[in-house]
Amino acid sequence: MAIYSIAQRTTATAAASASWEIRTASTDRAAILEIGISQNAATAGVYGIGRPAAIGVTPTSPQTVLPEDPNEPTGTVTVCVAWGTGPTVPANFFRRVSCPATIGAGVIWTFPRALMVAVSSSVIVWILATAPVCDVWAVMNE
Repeated sequence: MAIYSIAQRTTATAAASASWEIRTASTDRAAILEIGISQNAATAGVYGIGRPAAIGVTPTSPQTVLPEDPNEPTGTVTVCVAWGTGPTVPANFFRRVSCPATIGAGVIWTFPRALMVAVSSSVIVWILATAPVCDVWAVMNE
């Protein structure tokens, strides 16, 4: 399997909303190895990683993951920070973190055996409490 990465800057800051979604295509699943978050303002934030009850609808400006080896094929997984209708809250979270009101505060979550995302599905970063705009990234296999 090829290794793919992507980084974006979130736009959502309101509590009880999705800030980032990793979406698989109808043909491939993804094996997430790492997800990272870094705050861009001195505002405390609380985040969770989970599978949404419903994936986002009509993502705006989705970006395709990038192969770390330029000889590998173009990725099929996309990521997005905005939707016509956003993803819904996960019933449970794989990871949660509370960050202090410090620029640069964040976390790197690793999944040693991979966090699997089924075809036509997603994993999201959910804002549990008001948060600043963040830089987010992921490393995965497709």
